[in-house]
Amino acid sequence: MKASDAWGGGIVDPTDALALLMSPEGRLDPYPTYERLRAHGPVVQAGPVFYVVTGYAEADAILRDARFGVMDDALRDQFMPGWRESPAVLSISRSMLRTNPPDHSRMRRLAAGAFTPRRIAAMRDVVRAQADELVDAMLAADEPVDFMAAFAYPLPVGVICALLGVPAADRPLFRRWATDLTGVLEPEITADELAVADRGATELRDYFTELVAARRRAPADDLTTALVQAHDGGDRLSGDELLANLIVLLVAGFETTTNLLGNGLVALLEHPRAAAALRERPDLAPAYVDELLRYDSPVQLTSRMSTAPSRYGDVDLPPESWVIVLLGAANRDPRRYPDPARFDPWRAQIAPLSFGAGPHYCLGAALARLEAQVAFPLLLRRLPGLAVAGRPERRVRLTLRGHATLPVSVGREAAPVTVPGTPPGAAGPTP
Repeated sequence: MKASDAWGGGIVDPTDALALLMSPEGRLDPYPTYERLRAHGPVVQAGPVFYVVTGYAEADAILRDARFGVMDDALRDQFMPGWRESPAVLSISRSMLRTNPPDHSRMRRLAAGAFTPRRIAAMRDVVRAQADELVDAMLAADEPVDFMAAFAYPLPVGVICALLGVPAADRPLFRRWATDLTGVLEPEITADELAVADRGATELRDYFTELVAARRRAPADDLTTALVQAHDGGDRLSGDELLANLIVLLVAGFETTTNLLGNGLVALLEHPRAAAALRERPDLAPAYVDELLRYDSPVQLTSRMSTAPSRYGDVDLPPESWVIVLLGAANRDPRRYPDPARFDPWRAQIAPLSFGAGPHYCLGAALARLEAQVAFPLLLRRLPGLAVAGRPERRVRLTLRGHATLPVSVGREAAPVTVPGTPPGAAGPTP
């Protein structure tokens, strides 16, 4: 069955809808398939012990429920025989991303000092200065400019590398390595894709092995030094955990934000009245960024395994159920957000699940928000003629949704357009 046929004719079986979601066409635009799944309820059984969650309330509750955790070593042995032979799976599994308490709590606590509200707020001027430099370079470049390569990648990678103490000269290396590695986060992966992910994991591990050795010789005021000292100080962080968490902090520190900047810019350019309002009112940026996160989430799903019986959405979930929480679908749940397919930064109580919830809530969420809150008003103010200048290319990914390329014309720098007395309703879709 072709994806287009399924969309046109309707889907009765949630298993078929899930297969469609995993197809290349389904990954490029998952939102129609989410609605096919939602038609069966907020929690849907798609296999003997396999469930899919599309409801906002149910997703939020499951992510906070202590009866649900991430897949541990014993379950990986059951579902992924031979996983220890994969550098990519092994790296992710030894990080805070794929561990449960108490190990997760211990690792997260060690890294949390770099992401306190005070430290994040103090980075605003640094982020603004970096964003200004990138816009200067865009203005000096030949058009069209690939926004992903020129701005969406270098801004967040520069910020997270500064936190980790990665030299500026090394930062261009990480985009391919991270792109390769993050394939392992997809719900389905082929042997060829796994080989690519393993290559990225190996290169990242080799890099951080050298950086760790350098910080042992010459400590610095950065997160890498702090984690090295935690490892060397005793049993608080093993060697595998040290390297795995450095890799995950780097990759997670820019992949999500890169996708947020690309997805968000497209949404703003498709809604020029909303963009004009933000250009004139940068103080509106927090609500805009939350709505952009909701409208086209850079992270579309996460998964959990149940350890005890539970009941959600009138569905009984037995122990060892595998639950796919579709964050992108939950963010468009009409029970939570009226007219959810409409971009509307004036919504009340925007609280997207794009960064998760509960113990695994994204450690760098505040930093990602800060970067976007600085970047979008700055781009719109300095580049009022900014426009898509060609066909954007989506990455064929579901978990991490974003663009591979996004060609734009930047025009010339000019004074911002004045939009006097913009009422709340003006931020809606352009007629």
